[in-house]
Amino acid sequence: MDFVEELRWRGMLHDMMPGTHEQLKKEMTAGYIGFDPTASSLHIGNLATIMLLVHFQRAGHKPFALIGGATGMIGDPSFKASERSFLDEDTLRINQEGIRKQLEQFLDFDCGENSAEMVNNYDWFKDIGFLQFLREAGKFLSVNYMMSKDSVKKRLETGISFTEFSYQLLQGYDFYHLYKNKNIRLQMGGSDQWGNITTGTEIIRRKEGDEEGYFKAYALTTPLLTKSDGSKFGKSEGGNIWLDAEKTSPYEFYQFWLNQADEDLPRYLRVFSFKNKEEIEALETSHAAEPHLRIMQKALASELTIRIHSERAYQTVLKASEVLFGKATLETLQSIEADEFDTIFAGVPQTEITKAEWSETANITDLISTVTKSEIYASKGEARRAIQQNAVSVNKVKVTSAEQVLSDFSLLQDRFLLISKGKKNHLVRVV
Repeated sequence: MDFVEELRWRGMLHDMMPGTHEQLKKEMTAGYIGFDPTASSLHIGNLATIMLLVHFQRAGHKPFALIGGATGMIGDPSFKASERSFLDEDTLRINQEGIRKQLEQFLDFDCGENSAEMVNNYDWFKDIGFLQFLREAGKFLSVNYMMSKDSVKKRLETGISFTEFSYQLLQGYDFYHLYKNKNIRLQMGGSDQWGNITTGTEIIRRKEGDEEGYFKAYALTTPLLTKSDGSKFGKSEGGNIWLDAEKTSPYEFYQFWLNQADEDLPRYLRVFSFKNKEEIEALETSHAAEPHLRIMQKALASELTIRIHSERAYQTVLKASEVLFGKATLETLQSIEADEFDTIFAGVPQTEITKAEWSETANITDLISTVTKSEIYASKGEARRAIQQNAVSVNKVKVTSAEQVLSDFSLLQDRFLLISKGKKNHLVRVV
């Protein structure tokens, strides 16, 4: 597989330095991408650059993931409106470990010569003093050169601290250190990182002392993803979509992809899927014939949910979709395992009642109005009318009488009762 050509047809190549393609065709090459540990999890905004490393390894090259334990203490100013808050060392260590585990889901760290490796720039920066760093990196770049970078120019209007101004020096020195100690010849990243990456190639060129050195280090970037309406990719109304199931449930993760616009899916499939060109084009053809089936959305949502969470998590997600929006039956609900309940009903309104309240409740009308404190129906009269109109179900079975006693209904897992009012769901939890 030709790495650059693979990126081209997938629309994942934004820019690269002269000679990059030739270097990659000549020999197995080591390359890296940096990840700042600003949170304990990566999010889907990181997926495009993660996929760069994945394709890089699949093409026979050696990928490195750099965890920015040192640079994460400062924060990259690139295209940020203001300076980010500093993180303490304990928080950074927790974040680094979380990111490490997630990257291991994508890259093969035990496949021989081109096994992936993970490095942390804190390991070399912790032993470098201020004066030494100025001699090692600061003297090789002019202030004029550093101010010419777009990431800096855009912040000059609002103000930029010396700490953030120096970020490109730190990232540039990372590249030089890895070039000297790990034989890394290529740095990759999002297109907003071009200035920081080429700072590294410039430091390498100047420190190596000859023009040939310029062609010993290379840069390659991928486009930043935006939605077809121009808005930023990777956000939902609730914020970031995380790869950590505790921050974003597999169900929410799946639904995010399922709800993407038709016009965005051809690009998303090329960037985030392992499917080849023919498979993606076949999906596009099928989707165009029956767009209401959301074939492309389902294909991408299932692939990513399985890869990032698990096959079991995906099956739970499908069960959740069937329960909340499909034609689930009482048998479907009874098949839900105890540890699946929280995942499936994470976003469903819930009311807790005591066992005493459950046993003392006369009928279903009292339960869905008075006992649940009007959280399902505002009054007994409203609840009765809904039942008469055949609009109320308990555990996916229609309620036939407003006087139906609770002993007619079995609690799921001996604790739960699912009330459906029309298409809306409410979970009663007996504690």
